[in-house]
This record gives sequence, structure tokens and C-alpha cells, in this order.
Amino acid sequence: MLIAAAPTPVFPKLLLFCFIAALVLCSIGFKQLVWFMSVGYGFAVMGIGILLLVEGIINGANIVTMLGCVLMIVYGFRLGAYLFIRETRNANYRKTLASTGATKKVPIFVSAFMWIYCAAMYAAQTSAFTYRLVNGDRLNSSLVIGVIIMALGVAGEALADSQKSAAKKANPHRFCDIGLYKIVRCPNYFSEILFWTGVVISGIGAVSGKQWIIVAIGYVLIVGVMISGAQRLEKRHEKNYGDDPQYVAYADRTPILFPLIPLYHLNKVERNKK
Repeated sequence: MLIAAAPTPVFPKLLLFCFIAALVLCSIGFKQLVWFMSVGYGFAVMGIGILLLVEGIINGANIVTMLGCVLMIVYGFRLGAYLFIRETRNANYRKTLASTGATKKVPIFVSAFMWIYCAAMYAAQTSAFTYRLVNGDRLNSSLVIGVIIMALGVAGEALADSQKSAAKKANPHRFCDIGLYKIVRCPNYFSEILFWTGVVISGIGAVSGKQWIIVAIGYVLIVGVMISGAQRLEKRHEKNYGDDPQYVAYADRTPILFPLIPLYHLNKVERNKK
């Protein structure tokens, strides 16, 4: 077990290395801007997880901390691979992206800004584990609870993506309302929030002082991304299915992002009365 030393700075070297790893792995976004926040996002988290796992092995981190790093690797690889396959092989999804303008070429300075911004965000999102390793790793209840929540997030997102893929394969032109989608309309986004909530909880008792600012910034940013993603998805669904009475009934009774919380719409919904 690691032995606690003097208080570490807000920006230790390990955090810088995580930022560099994220820069390398999300640079795929220079091919297509949206990949900074999709494919590159998943692979950046995977790369940071590998870096932190190696650091933990070298310095004798406890098994639960290392399990958390493994979950980051699994989460990042699964998400990155899933999004890469979907965005390169799914013709319908490519058409959807094109219709939103997400595939348009942008000036290089815009891409450079997104590259640095996203890499910094990914380093901040994972920083609870970074600080745990550099501050002196100790097994505590918050770490155990946090890693369990992370595991639930990984499982929930994988199941949601699998269920939606199966539903779209069976009927490409119908909205998905099976499995987890009966509970919440965006279970994949909810599961991502759950995963990162687990990461933050795991840092309780290990992260100290101003280091929490970095942890909080990463968490707030990713939750904002998920809420924004749910808003965009709702708009797209209203455009595609808003005249379908079954979809209207489903959308008006199923929470959009958080299970059991009666928040059904993130946008103003306007439908034609017939």
C-alpha cells in the first residue's frame, strides 16, 4: 500500500501525463471534428486508464483502485470501438451526422482548440484516480462504493447500446423503447453520468483541498455534455417521430435522462394538433 507523503500540488506530473495521453489519443478528431467528443473521447479515457493502472502497479496501489483503472480501460475501449464502428460503417448514422452539420470541415484553429479543450476535460474527469495515486492510495469505503457505481455505469451503457442496436436492426425506422429504454429515454447518457459519479465518489478521502476544483470541473463538464446530448437527441426524435402517437405517448410518460425523476423534456416540444 502506498504511504501518504506531503500534500501534492493541484497539477502533479501524473495529471500532466494524463493530459498528454488524452492529447495523443483524441487527436483522431483532426480527421472529423465530432470525433474529439466521441471516438477520441472513448480512446482517451482508455489511454488514461492504462497509464493510471501502470502507475498503480508500479507503486503498489490497492486492488480496488486498480480495478477502477481497469473499468476506465473497459469503458473507454468499448465506447471508442462502438462509436468508431457506428460512425464508419452505419450509413444511416453518417447521413444523420451530415444532416446536423457535424461532418463539415472547420478551420484548423477550431480543431486545435477542441483538441486541447477535450484533452484537458478528459484529464480532469479522471483526476480523482490521479490524485488518489499521487496523494497516497488508501482503501476506504468511498473507493469501494465509487468503483461499484462505475461498474454499474459500464454495464448500463453497454446494455443500452446493445438494446438500441438490436431494436434498430429489427426496425430501423422506429424509436427504441425496449429494455432500459422503458425506464429512461437516454439510458446510455444516464449510465455515463453514473460512471463519472462513481469516479468522483471514489476520490472522497483521497482528493484534498484545491484538487477538488479540478475534479469538480471535469464532472460538471461531462454532465453538461450528457445533458446537451440528450437535448439534441430529443430534437432529432421529435423531428423523426413527433407525428407518431406511440412515440408521443412514450416520450410524455418516460423520463428523458434520470430514472424515476419526472423530467420528460429538455426542449420545448411543439406538436401539430390533429
